[in-house]
Amino acid sequence: MAPEQVNRCHLIAMPYPGRGHINPMMNFCKLLSSKMSNVLVSFVVTEEWLGFLSTSDDILPENIRFTTIPNVIPSEIGRGKDFPGFIEATITKMRDPFERLLDQIELDPDLPPPSVILYDFHLIWPVDVGNIRNIPVACFFPMSAMVLTVLCHFDLLVKNGHFPADVSEGGNEVIDYIPGLPSMRLSDLPTFFHGNGREVIGRVLEGVTYAKKSQYLLLATIDELESDAIAAVKSRLPIPAIYSIGPVIPYFNPSVTKHDDDDGYLQWLTSHPKSSVLYISQGSFLSASTAQMDEIIAGIRDSGVPFLWVARGEGDKIRKGCGDKGLVVPWCDQLRVLCHDSVGGFWSHCGWNSTKEGMFAGVPFLTYPIFWDQMTNSKMITTGWGIGWQVVKKLGMGSDQLLVRREDVADLVRRFMDLESQEGKETRRKAEELRLLCGRAVSEGGSVQVSIDDFVRNVKI
Repeated sequence: MAPEQVNRCHLIAMPYPGRGHINPMMNFCKLLSSKMSNVLVSFVVTEEWLGFLSTSDDILPENIRFTTIPNVIPSEIGRGKDFPGFIEATITKMRDPFERLLDQIELDPDLPPPSVILYDFHLIWPVDVGNIRNIPVACFFPMSAMVLTVLCHFDLLVKNGHFPADVSEGGNEVIDYIPGLPSMRLSDLPTFFHGNGREVIGRVLEGVTYAKKSQYLLLATIDELESDAIAAVKSRLPIPAIYSIGPVIPYFNPSVTKHDDDDGYLQWLTSHPKSSVLYISQGSFLSASTAQMDEIIAGIRDSGVPFLWVARGEGDKIRKGCGDKGLVVPWCDQLRVLCHDSVGGFWSHCGWNSTKEGMFAGVPFLTYPIFWDQMTNSKMITTGWGIGWQVVKKLGMGSDQLLVRREDVADLVRRFMDLESQEGKETRRKAEELRLLCGRAVSEGGSVQVSIDDFVRNVKI
């Protein structure tokens, strides 16, 4: 080992292979690299994902490098095609190539030995790998602490007869016994407790079991935002060190990369009055049914509200259906858009990363959850924190019987974007309060900075 490597920390980052998992883990690694001059981060992705990530203009710090494992997950079970099969493959097929990669790293005289393995909660197997090799392990939980406390208290759902859960009649049973969680409906729980999600609940709960064996737990949230849920998690998980590491969004690097405005969306936004544009993004994984999308497109058009819509697969359809009132792009710098003065609302699927970015920007939400943790996030956005309105009032969006009709979409969007309505003013006031809370937490001396600094001191030891 070269002398200069003796005190060098080598972090091995192993994210779950999905954009909503890779992005926050990478953002956290960038934060660490800015705080630890002696850290080397080996960020492990599949060869396929390296291809996706290497096309970005995002420049990595010198002390972060991509390293790869083969594409061991069959293409025919891509996440949208066979979600349970995809999860099973990430757990059963990725460990062996990861261990071979660790062998190469440990034998390379030019690299410091691994100091800590940072892994995504859903993978589970890195815990055993680290413990067998005597490498400390840090579990990265990419969703809200509220979702984690539901998983930690799964036994209470069973005890109260709410698992297996049946939401065919609306899922309106009240769940008011999970520590750290406000009262909510059964259908507001993550979808791995009902419907097709039950196929993967066993694997998801294994994440809790394995997390207990890790040395650190990193929560992608803010203490002041989810204090009750965080306390409930800490009471159930005997992990030596649990840290709330903040929104792990690129708030620390607001500069625009070269291709950011290839579609002219920033100029287009600047041409509109303050808080007049509705930003629409339904995420990159699942979307509403075809029939529901037709109603949403027509409703947005009929509302007359200017919109910026990010859509990958249905861009042409949206452009034809919505006319010239808005702009449709395949990609944008979402946080930069949400922070733009002309954006007055965010139609969102309520993924946790988008939820955090919307809160950080202080923008109110129209929530349209579809899957996984999005239901719980939507509940908190609308009735927990009071910073948004629901598009769908009942469970079952996308079914023929429960379509949200275009006239209802149009009316909702017009009322939501009315800056003079009392309801809208109150929602915006609360959104501004959360923006300030997030800003204080990530500032120097804030709770997020204190947590990350403490983690840094630990991993340096």
